[in-house]
Amino acid sequence: MFYGWRPYVPVAERKRHATREVEKLGKRGRSASPVILDGRTIARTFWGKAWCDNLERYSDFANRLPRGRSYVRNGLVIDLDIAGGRIKALVSGSRVYKVTVDITPVTKARWNSICQDCAGGIDSLVELLQGRFSKGVMERLCLQKKGLFPSLAEIEFSCSCPDWASMCKHVAAVLYGIGARLDKQPELLFTLHKVDQSDLIAKAGGKFPLSRRQPNAEKILGRDDLSELFGLDLVQSTATSTSLRNTDAKPSSTKTWTGMKKKGRA
Repeated sequence: MFYGWRPYVPVAERKRHATREVEKLGKRGRSASPVILDGRTIARTFWGKAWCDNLERYSDFANRLPRGRSYVRNGLVIDLDIAGGRIKALVSGSRVYKVTVDITPVTKARWNSICQDCAGGIDSLVELLQGRFSKGVMERLCLQKKGLFPSLAEIEFSCSCPDWASMCKHVAAVLYGIGARLDKQPELLFTLHKVDQSDLIAKAGGKFPLSRRQPNAEKILGRDDLSELFGLDLVQSTATSTSLRNTDAKPSSTKTWTGMKKKGRA
């Protein structure tokens, strides 16, 4: 079997592949859930930006992330389904490929620790989903290895394409697509981890380390806060807002990797 590079397929042809695949899904009685961006900006809200910024920590995949951003911006993630611990997606390339991303849910002890530390620091579910809370709460939710955003070791992904790179562009596109989806449905982050977001405000009167003690002005979070949190010097397009104040709401073979380790063909 030949595993060489497939001929380059123009974006317009990939989009036609995408349209045909969506039509096929419709005929089979299944509605596709494509990732649709408003312009070129992938994420505008706190949760979407925080997810995408977390991806930049995967420095070993830096050469793949730009291709993934290009794919999602061109509307090539034609179906994205997020459920408890698993994301399934279809991405249009030289053909339509199936991508699966499995994320290790936070443990009960870890979730209880997050809830305990954030108790009293979030007023309401609306405030939580809009990302309007103190910097202390933000830092706790985004804390590496102890927060809600997965480390590389906590992600396993597979794609039906023939690319043997540790992370192919189709997987990268899906990962960025998750960030875009969180823009509109931030509660999916909690669905992905199989936890109840209301737990974070259930102990609003508790006296824990991150109970609110800062003035309300500190609830306005900038991208610089996220960049500092993840230890990054992030480069963003001029179309990306610099503020987080916007609160609008297989072929026969498959490759699979867990974290940094390639697991081989299924």
